[in-house]
Amino acid sequence: MEITIRGYADSDIETMTHIWNEVVSEGIAFPQIEGLTASTAKAFFASQSFTGVAVVKDEVLGLYILHPNNIGRCGHIANASFAVISSARGLHIGEKLVSHCLEQARKIGFQLLQFNAVVRINFSAIHLYEKLGFIRLGMIPKGFLLKDGTYEDIILFYHTL
Repeated sequence: MEITIRGYADSDIETMTHIWNEVVSEGIAFPQIEGLTASTAKAFFASQSFTGVAVVKDEVLGLYILHPNNIGRCGHIANASFAVISSARGLHIGEKLVSHCLEQARKIGFQLLQFNAVVRINFSAIHLYEKLGFIRLGMIPKGFLLKDGTYEDIILFYHTL
């Protein structure tokens, strides 16, 4: 299976919105509670430093957004979010997205990629980030609100570029 990562096109937005909202709805990765709408998705994806999609046989199966983690004196640090449609998980699409993101962040001029809130029970993401050389900074107890109203720890990671 050949996975291609490329910048998104407007024609991808409907599928991207579906994938993004699926992850939001699952409630163990993204901090958002509300999903994107047809009217908000286009502006959201366009506002990023880079938005990439994973394509297999002309079908978008995953995406990532890349943007500054902060402003000014901390603007050299990037942040990113990744989403893969549930039916295609386990096919190494996430690994391709993260690897592409590291390269793209470097090209843009970021010096580090930092993840602020990797949920402790998101085992596949943690395994992937550690496999790709991300360094675990620490944990914030009860930093993430789960769908059932309980709180879970979040882990901070970074990778130098």
